[in-house]
Amino acid sequence: MIASVIVPARNARSTLVRTLQALASQQVAGEYEVIVVDDGSTDGTAELARVVDGPIEVFAQQAAGPGAARNTGVLHGSGAALAFCDADVFPEAGWLDAGLDALRRADLVQGKVLPDPAVPLGPFDRTISVTSAAGLWEAANMFVARPLFARLGGFPSGIRPRRGKPLAEDVLFGYEAIRAGARTDFCDDALAYHAVFAREWAGYVAERRRLAYFPAMARSAPELRRRFLHRRAFLDRRSASFDLALAGAALAARAGSPLPLLLAVPYARAARARAARAERSARCAVLAADIAADVVGAGALAYGSVRYGSPVL
Repeated sequence: MIASVIVPARNARSTLVRTLQALASQQVAGEYEVIVVDDGSTDGTAELARVVDGPIEVFAQQAAGPGAARNTGVLHGSGAALAFCDADVFPEAGWLDAGLDALRRADLVQGKVLPDPAVPLGPFDRTISVTSAAGLWEAANMFVARPLFARLGGFPSGIRPRRGKPLAEDVLFGYEAIRAGARTDFCDDALAYHAVFAREWAGYVAERRRLAYFPAMARSAPELRRRFLHRRAFLDRRSASFDLALAGAALAARAGSPLPLLLAVPYARAARARAARAERSARCAVLAADIAADVVGAGALAYGSVRYGSPVL
């Protein structure tokens, strides 16, 4: 089965060579092609991709978002099987073979993603980890049968924030596939590593503002409430414990009694546990940044819940 590996790339000069080298080194019996779609880069991403050895074709388009870039790649590909790999993801040598094998039993396969083990992961650094079919359908490592892709019409445009890149096109694609009756699977052996990007605490806190769009995702894909959200209403257990702590503080202030502050114990324990995993000299900074991030995240979720009429706490 010929496979088309689609790599959307935008300003990916710092990671793309390693991604393409990993793709060129795949140990797979069948034929495959690698298609890089430069999505309006300004750092020479397309030019760099053209000089890397391997079965690589490069196409360029004006900036339209990762979903549109993947769709462009599929249009130019010839494979009956589609593999999607982001430009900051580094697949293991057996990645493609394992994903294609899983795709023989399913229509949509999610692969495993771990942070790059070659780079120490700081408490505020940016990366992703996908260790189970949690319900977000991250296309950083995804395999799709072409007939399903054609039936769905490709990736939707997703949610377009005022600032920053579009998001959630893969989430919406995954649930459209499920509604269409697609067979899904998760493949641990289709392993890839995600780059680790150094980041200070301010960037870590500011990123939580994007949670304002999570209620929009839940409105467009109501299945998220059952498959991903905690108790169908909370982003996760931590956000639930933070909201409980806020409620305890409000009750304590109103009643003039410290007793309701006991509601903050679960959040305090979770915050302390994460800070304890950091180096001793950084623990106070991690704790302060986490609290600030939770405040920003709670505000963003509240704003998004009102704006999109889909409460997520």
